[in-house]
Amino acid sequence: MLDMFNILYDNWALFLIGQYPEGPLGGLLNTLILSALALLLAFPLSLMLAVARISPYRLVRLPATVWVYVLRGIPLLMVIFWTYFLVPLLIGRNISGFTTMLCTLVIYQSAYLSEIVRGGIQALPAGQMEASRALGLGYFRTLLWVILPQALYNALPSLISQFVSIIKETTLGYIINVQEMTFAANQVNNQLLTKPFQVYAILALTYFCLCYGLSRVATAMEHRIARKRAGQSSGTGQPTPAGTASLSESPR
Repeated sequence: MLDMFNILYDNWALFLIGQYPEGPLGGLLNTLILSALALLLAFPLSLMLAVARISPYRLVRLPATVWVYVLRGIPLLMVIFWTYFLVPLLIGRNISGFTTMLCTLVIYQSAYLSEIVRGGIQALPAGQMEASRALGLGYFRTLLWVILPQALYNALPSLISQFVSIIKETTLGYIINVQEMTFAANQVNNQLLTKPFQVYAILALTYFCLCYGLSRVATAMEHRIARKRAGQSSGTGQPTPAGTASLSESPR
């Protein structure tokens, strides 16, 4: 245990920000940046896929369904290799490991996030869509102003949980030299050579604390949404006691 504290004390900057400012940004900060960018960039694509998956038009629904099932059915490592070798051929120049991993996560996570959004949409009562259409709103305006806000609010805990998965998936960036947490731990291990267990124990504890904290946030948010739903249900479902009248109906 003392060795772990000494390693962390001597190499905390490398674990936290990599070799920055003398070298590239890395470590925990780069892991969080990569994960956040992947989630933000994949989210609009996942919305389009989710809407396409519930579309009544087969020509729209079928390609989105194929995209989701194919990406969810293959390992992330294979997508990394495809992106690493295919993208430079398409654009005619090499790209950095960070960009490669970001593109991979955006493509890969769009399939998973779209299913979360689609589940949130389908969990809403069918009367939401019917009532909006009866009021004169079109299909897309109903989705934009009525369905999606409620679905995304209900899906927030699942989105946070998926963010935890993205953080853990960034570790695979090590194989294409992405300067993230695992890469920083390997640099420390190469310097010390004799204490791999302590170094990777620090790495494991860091990921555990980060992911566990986010998981607790997701659980707390899920309970808050459940309490709000229960409050709305009890508030709208309370019968008026017999023999009482409202003030507007009281006799003069």
